[in-house]
Amino acid sequence: MLSFRAMAKMVNLYEAKTHFSALVDRAADGEEIVIAKAGKPRARLVPVPTAHKPRRPGGGKGKVWVADDFDAPLPPDLPAAFTGR
Repeated sequence: MLSFRAMAKMVNLYEAKTHFSALVDRAADGEEIVIAKAGKPRARLVPVPTAHKPRRPGGGKGKVWVADDFDAPLPPDLPAAFTGR
């Protein structure tokens, strides 16, 4: 069996072909495998990101509060403070 130590393991192409199933299992567990040909990295075998659940509208209902006057005009001194007038 192959020995895997670091987070990014480099294997040669022959070894990758011979132990492909084991390397795929390792990648699925979160390990990054670099496949090299003649000592030069040629490809990476990485885990597929997990799919996220689609967002449902209304998830924050009852958790968010907006003041009744949130869109009321600002007092004149506040915009002046931002513009330097």
